[in-house]
Amino acid sequence: MPLTPIWDNPNSRAQIWLRGNLGAGKTALVRHLLRAAGVTGRIKSPTYAVVEPHQAGTGDSAWPIWHFDFYRFNDPQEWEDAGFRDIFVGPGLKLMEWPDKVAGQLPPPDWVIALEALDEDQRRVRIHAATPAGQAWLNAMSMSMSLSNSDTSATGGVDAR
Repeated sequence: MPLTPIWDNPNSRAQIWLRGNLGAGKTALVRHLLRAAGVTGRIKSPTYAVVEPHQAGTGDSAWPIWHFDFYRFNDPQEWEDAGFRDIFVGPGLKLMEWPDKVAGQLPPPDWVIALEALDEDQRRVRIHAATPAGQAWLNAMSMSMSLSNSDTSATGGVDAR
């Protein structure tokens, strides 16, 4: 996936919500996205730590990437109490698993990626662009990839198996 359009400006912000049942592949997808962004080293799941920081690029083009897993949150107020507001107003890509657990606290997503396990080896991935920037990234992705068995709808969604 070409991630360059998301961070051509190191001061830009992007929000991606990841939805899917347990075992649908949200964390695995984030690992692939981080590798595509150039993140090296061990990529841990933030299930217990809630957030894992990463960085894409180096020097002046370095861009922070934050991977959140809100699965263990019981109250949306926990997001505010944890001090995450400062992270979300700053630059970088924020990847969020279980965003519904902090309903009303998060900024609107640029993309919502929904994963559905069809069986042990297959996933259905649906990407919905929820902002103009998200739509631009989706258009760039659609133009640079050839998705087999895919359908791009007029609302900006991509359904790929």
